[in-house]
Amino acid sequence: MAFATDRDLLVLEPLLFRDVGWSAQTLVDVADVAVTGAVAQSASSDFNVAGVMAGMVAVLDGAPVEILEVTSATTLTVSRLRQVGDETAIPPASGTGLTMVVASFGPQLELVHGQTLRSLGIEPSDVDASPSAADIVNPMAVALVESLGALHLILSAAAAMVGPGSVLWAKAGLYRDRFDAARRRVVVEIDLDGDGAADAARRMNTTQFVRG
Repeated sequence: MAFATDRDLLVLEPLLFRDVGWSAQTLVDVADVAVTGAVAQSASSDFNVAGVMAGMVAVLDGAPVEILEVTSATTLTVSRLRQVGDETAIPPASGTGLTMVVASFGPQLELVHGQTLRSLGIEPSDVDASPSAADIVNPMAVALVESLGALHLILSAAAAMVGPGSVLWAKAGLYRDRFDAARRRVVVEIDLDGDGAADAARRMNTTQFVRG
């Protein structure tokens, strides 16, 4: 599973789920949500069956919120975007009969996750290999690389609908450059003997994304 989540994409691109959400994998689209504090309920939903998970983003009456927990088939704990991911929930505005769309860019994140691991000499499908993704001790540094790469893919696909010269086209190029720079800069720390401490450091072998 990717180190980065939809929430990480929201941090970097706050309007992504509002403006480009149509290109994501839509899991939930309802108009019966009641919000009280940090609790969002939808009687018509089954969030477990839909595959909704913590770390995803819901667009609640047009405003993106973090999904912190799926507490039941019909209930989520949500928050306005927090400064860091372990802070207490910041409740959105309360209301009833609200619209909510949960759409995920998980496929794009997983694609970049696989590319990222392979650039480190780790095969993502071989969980028994040593080292494996579980042996990376600074996953948040890798999550930033994955987020930047996924944003390049997402915005490039969206830009293809409107052509060169658009804001989306410019943003796709920006994230391509940021992705390349982050891959060159990051040092990935790896635990080779299972004691929880880093024994090795690897840099990524980089390849360049090119927009067609």
